[in-house]
Amino acid sequence: MFIAMNRFRVHPDAADQFEDVWRNRKSTLDEMPGFRSFNLLKGPAQEDHILYASHTIWDSRAAFEAWTRSQNFRDAHKDAGQNKGMYLGHPEFEGFDAVEGA
Repeated sequence: MFIAMNRFRVHPDAADQFEDVWRNRKSTLDEMPGFRSFNLLKGPAQEDHILYASHTIWDSRAAFEAWTRSQNFRDAHKDAGQNKGMYLGHPEFEGFDAVEGA
């Protein structure tokens, strides 16, 4: 199993807009071989941002990497630059290979 996360530091006044972007996006993740699940997580609020993380679970790192090279990935991210004003800095990617799980 492989877990892929992108962490976003979102301006507090853009939090509702950020969540709407995710709720209203067209997702084709479920069309991808090896995809298991997606969650958008809202974390702690700081003075200058609210932490969010997109969290996907894949059968393997190879399945995730195949998605990143797919047309589905390009289509999903084609308008991402329009939302730059919502963030402090760039999203931060973290990938995890499962060592043990239930």
